[in-house]
Amino acid sequence: MQDEIQIYTDGAASGNPGPGGYAVILKYGPHRKELSAGFRLTTNNRMELMAVIAGLEALKKPGCNVVVFTDSKYVADAVEKRWVFLWEKRQFRKKKNRDLWIRFLELYRKHNVRFVWIKGHDSNPENEKCDRMAVEASKRANLAEDIGYNPGDEKLLEI
Repeated sequence: MQDEIQIYTDGAASGNPGPGGYAVILKYGPHRKELSAGFRLTTNNRMELMAVIAGLEALKKPGCNVVVFTDSKYVADAVEKRWVFLWEKRQFRKKKNRDLWIRFLELYRKHNVRFVWIKGHDSNPENEKCDRMAVEASKRANLAEDIGYNPGDEKLLEI
C-alpha cells in the first residue's frame, strides 16, 4: 500500500547484557532509509524496542500509517496483545525497560501503528539485513552508553 510506511527492525546483544545494537529499515514507496546504532552495555530486548523507537522517531509527520515488522515477540506481543497499556496504567511497576516503553508510547500515539511478527532468520530479506546491521552496530568502536539500562532491572519481570 502506497500510503503505508513499512518499518523493519531488529536488535542484538552479545552477552545479554553486553554490547548491543539495533537496526531499522524504513520503506515508503520508492524511498528507503537505513539506521543503526550500538551501545556498550545493554540487552537484546532493549535493542529490539530501541529499533522500533528509532524507526518511529524518523517519521517527519504525525498521523502516518505504519506497519512495523519485527522478529521480537517481546515487542510485538506487548503492543498487539495490549499488555503495554496495562503496564502503563500500573506505572510500569516491576517491569523492565520502563524508560523505553514510555518513550515508545509517546511516539506510538502520534501514528497509526500495527505490528507484524515475522520469524527471525527465516529468509525475509529486510529482517536478515536488519540482523546483520544490528550485529555490526554492536561491534563498532566507541559504542555509546545506553543511559537507560539498569543492571538491577534483571530482577524484574519481562512480560
